Amino acid sequence: MNKPATIDFATATAIQIPAATAPVQALHDLVPGEARDSLLTVHDLLRRELPKGQLAIYEAGGGSCSVLPPELLGRSKVTVVDIDEDQVRNNGYADEAILGDVQTYRFAQQTFDLVICYNVIEHLPHVDAALLNFRDALKRGGMILIGAPNPRSLSGVVTKYSPHWFHVWFYRHIRGIKDAGLPGEPPFPTFFHPLVTLPRLEAFAAANGLEMIYLREVESPRYPEMRRRKPLFAALVDAGAALLNTMLSHGTDVRRGDYHVILRKS
Repeated sequence: MNKPATIDFATATAIQIPAATAPVQALHDLVPGEARDSLLTVHDLLRRELPKGQLAIYEAGGGSCSVLPPELLGRSKVTVVDIDEDQVRNNGYADEAILGDVQTYRFAQQTFDLVICYNVIEHLPHVDAALLNFRDALKRGGMILIGAPNPRSLSGVVTKYSPHWFHVWFYRHIRGIKDAGLPGEPPFPTFFHPLVTLPRLEAFAAANGLEMIYLREVESPRYPEMRRRKPLFAALVDAGAALLNTMLSHGTDVRRGDYHVILRKS
């Protein structure tokens, strides 16, 4: 993930670090549910819309696993930029891993066929700068895949207004991730810039030459995870979410805590 660090990467020169060799973990090990289904649909769309032959892919804030299917990775040159040295060191699939800030690091124009920004923009204080850098680096007709939490969902509101120690507790004791909060490990501090909100993201994209060709809001994968690991706790959360839904406008589901978006450069 791209997240705050003690080094001023706005002025520092990016350091290129060779990526390690490690097996690729597709789909971020998502449990069965809406988020996984949507990502599989995204895979099908990318297979149809991306050029045939070798691809140039920029992963902004790339961690230790990729959301792309192996057959796309197999014909791609992947460049990762991340502000966290541990994440860069642990990356096992990039051809080039760069220590730098996606908000300020700039590539030559029309370099990439696809930019991936998955679970990253919620951590950025300057989402607009990052998105414009992504757009400029894309070839004409190239695409940006964004996966992010919905700030207006139940999980989004809890994440935004709860302290970071609570996020670490949740990851360790509810999700069962023992290394949560250690250097290079999620959860990372969250900003929720206004552009993370879907209507503002769509308006910004349209104003800057980016067409939204895919959008799906999905139930946060945290819900099926909780139902499997902590069924009693999950039942309480589901009951609270259902109560909130009855108080909101028809069709609202506060459990839809994530979204997938694909933007295409005109």
